[in-house]
Amino acid sequence: MKLFKFLFIVLLVTSLSVTLFSQEKKDNKPTAEELIDPPLSKSTGRVMIGGKLVTYSATAGYLILREENGKPRGKIFFTYYQKDGVVDPSTRPITYTFNGGPGSASVWLHMGGLGPKRIEMTEFGGPTKPPYRVIDNEYSWLDETDLIFIDPVMTGYSRPADGVEKKEFTGFVEDIESVGQFIYLATSRFERWNSPKFLAGESYGTTRATGLSGHLQDRYGMYLNGIVLISSVLNFQTTRFAKGNDFPYMLFVPTYAAIAWYHKEAGTDYKEIKPFLAEVEKFVMGEYSSALMRGDRLSAAETQSVVDKLNKFTGIDKDYIQRANLRIDIGRFVKQLRRDDGKTVGRLDGRFTGIDYDDAGENYEFDPSNIAITGPFSMAINDYVRRTLKYTNDIPYEVLGNRVQPWNYSNVQNQYLNTSETLRQAMHKNRDLKVLICNGYYDLATPYFATDYTVNHMYLDPSLRDNISQTFYEAGHMMYIHLPSMQQMKKDVAVFYQNTLKK
Repeated sequence: MKLFKFLFIVLLVTSLSVTLFSQEKKDNKPTAEELIDPPLSKSTGRVMIGGKLVTYSATAGYLILREENGKPRGKIFFTYYQKDGVVDPSTRPITYTFNGGPGSASVWLHMGGLGPKRIEMTEFGGPTKPPYRVIDNEYSWLDETDLIFIDPVMTGYSRPADGVEKKEFTGFVEDIESVGQFIYLATSRFERWNSPKFLAGESYGTTRATGLSGHLQDRYGMYLNGIVLISSVLNFQTTRFAKGNDFPYMLFVPTYAAIAWYHKEAGTDYKEIKPFLAEVEKFVMGEYSSALMRGDRLSAAETQSVVDKLNKFTGIDKDYIQRANLRIDIGRFVKQLRRDDGKTVGRLDGRFTGIDYDDAGENYEFDPSNIAITGPFSMAINDYVRRTLKYTNDIPYEVLGNRVQPWNYSNVQNQYLNTSETLRQAMHKNRDLKVLICNGYYDLATPYFATDYTVNHMYLDPSLRDNISQTFYEAGHMMYIHLPSMQQMKKDVAVFYQNTLKK
């Protein structure tokens, strides 16, 4: 009997403990410490833009993403530049800016073309001799708009909260929701709801920006004035090389041709690139796309005609093209174009060249255009954050890496992600939304003709087609590292902001 009572008490205590623990876990209430936001770093600066002095304040640090009960989910690092002397926020636009990857911090746009300081590069866009210099950016967008540079979770200094798994942020839907929550929070905290609002994204950042165009409207009622898409990828079917998907083989050819023209491997009769590319595009839209659609039903004469023209436009050997079934893969192109003189060309920027261990491989060992920028930009952000922004954090600043992997595309299983449809819906709902797309001719990461194809297949209402404009530069993925392109891009962006905000 005593043993029975003892066991009963033990079971009762255990049951109560489990119940209390479950209740505590269910409530998941934040502690007093968790409710405190970390301090933000404040600094000031000045920069000459277009011959005019712009003074500004800078705010750097974390905004905490929270559950509705206040429990932290994640902390996003940002840098916010605000022009001095603006009294009425409705007269001053704000632009939320990010890069891509996925897995890239905002360092490239921040320290490359948009922010008030930039890393010094050669006019061509290559690195100077280390140690590198951070200089005033006379082509900053800060004269046109305030800027917030966002590092999504697992990039820069941004991380999940303690006890939260990174998978809650590392996926298309998860990323849209967390960056969208940050934008909502920053707009509220900094009292910018009455400001004209823009997004600016690069590469996968354009995927994010177009996804956000719908999410911000539908979730928060936040309607945008404009979006700047830099090196755009919206329809992933246009860039994914795979057997059975002929779109990339067609849509990359104009960029192959542009790079071959630059290296004098093709189009040598043309002094300027645009007339040459017009001929290439006509071939792709006509004879080449028809040939790929017909597959192995092409006659020997038809096959030879395509081989001859691909050789003429891309500089790739005829025998190589024929053996590849008329389809030139990006990895093969960057190795093959200048194989005879032992050089590879860049994927991010085909103007750059590299040297491998040997010349026999199918693909290059590294992207020479990526290697050229990684060192300077990594130095720039790590030095600038500490010495100029007065922000200190000893965890590694993740410039570009795989810490976001595996990336979750569960929303489009067995499909290709295509956010151009989200953008179309957003533009049909908000007929004042304007979009500027900036393209680099030598960009193999997000080729310009694939972007053009995507835009032409959005099926916007005819009354809205002029709401999208495109510009083109004789540079690569990060066209702003090339000084003449950055200068022209600054002019184009200024016109876009001014026209978008015109009453």
